[in-house]
Amino acid sequence: MSHFAVIAPPFTSHFRALEALAGSLIARGHRVTFVHQQDAGALLRDPRVGFASVGAVSHPVGSLRHTVALAARPGGVNGLRRVILDLARTTDMLCREAPAVLRELGVDALLADQMEAAGGLIAEHLKLPYVSIACALPVNREPRLPLPVMPWGYADSPQGENLNRGSSQVYDLLMRPHARVIAGHAERFGLAPRQALHECLSPYAQISQTTAAFDFPRQQAPAQFHAVGPLRGAEEEAPLQIPLATRRPFVFASLGTLQGGRFGLFQRIVRACAEQDVQLLLAHCGGLNTVQERVLEGLGATWVTDFAPQRAALARADAVITHAGLNTVMDALAAGVPMLAVPIAFDQPGVAARVLHAGAGLRLFPQLASRSGIGRTLRQLLDEPRFAANAARVGASLAQAGGVERAADIVEAVVRSGQPVERADAT
Repeated sequence: MSHFAVIAPPFTSHFRALEALAGSLIARGHRVTFVHQQDAGALLRDPRVGFASVGAVSHPVGSLRHTVALAARPGGVNGLRRVILDLARTTDMLCREAPAVLRELGVDALLADQMEAAGGLIAEHLKLPYVSIACALPVNREPRLPLPVMPWGYADSPQGENLNRGSSQVYDLLMRPHARVIAGHAERFGLAPRQALHECLSPYAQISQTTAAFDFPRQQAPAQFHAVGPLRGAEEEAPLQIPLATRRPFVFASLGTLQGGRFGLFQRIVRACAEQDVQLLLAHCGGLNTVQERVLEGLGATWVTDFAPQRAALARADAVITHAGLNTVMDALAAGVPMLAVPIAFDQPGVAARVLHAGAGLRLFPQLASRSGIGRTLRQLLDEPRFAANAARVGASLAQAGGVERAADIVEAVVRSGQPVERADAT
């Protein structure tokens, strides 16, 4: 059996997806160890999964809290620069310190999150097979695909391709601090020159949580690109233990673990739902305090909690209000629930654009998400069956994509053969 190391950004959504894959591999007899700064070990829930810490000096205990807070609310252009510098420092730390730890662990292969360039760089440096995994939207570039952070749709004209090209140039300009770190370590490791995340992807296999039914059309996806759908474990989820009235629509609202502190937006959501006479379960993921919870209840929220059993809630919901995080959107599609997407950061604008593309929901940008706007949009989702029908259609594609077990099959095939594992339709 093989020993896999996981290198990924230290954020809950990324660790959850990769931990599900780790669980499947462990059940097959393999060993899996996550490698990151010590604080990140607290994100793991499965006691079978190993953890090795690095970065004790540059990323000491307690520093992850600052990283998460900065990512949640960068606060304008200067804040965005700080986020990029923080990303660069983390990639630099992993490239400097993880190779020695991986040698000591005796790992056989790497599972490398697409959003952390260090995974691919280190794997090539150590001459280890590796699989790139897109826990967020894939970073693979094509002329007609906007970058995941961009809010517009698929380019079906030369003007659209020009927009994508120009926005990519601006993005790459902003990412120069990270590019310098990638280029520097590629040179130090004796690798081919590279500067960006999409240049650090595996030639063996690339796994995405999307499916073709949800994503924009990919015309240049490499043969080793596999869209397997959501990476979810088989663990039992708690039931939804709230008394739902049968004659009133039920709406679930969550802005994820990073954005759960947006009290003002939650207030507008609650007021809108109260005016539409819907039952609202609001999960803030620990972002609010008790006083804020009571305020939201006073404004008309039916239930307010830190964490709710998300898949159980979505199984009962008539609509979901979401920040358009990929994990929440995938869960909503699997349940056939239409979405009001309110994208805030990271790849959420790109995910929301794909929700529109699939016809599975509607979108409001946070700065335009007034109480009345949320109410009108939510009413449209509840009154027009086409949104739920499209969500169910895309959800069916997720059920057929193979999920975490297919991903584990691909990972095992890479280690077994040492060769690229291609899609059946790519030959």
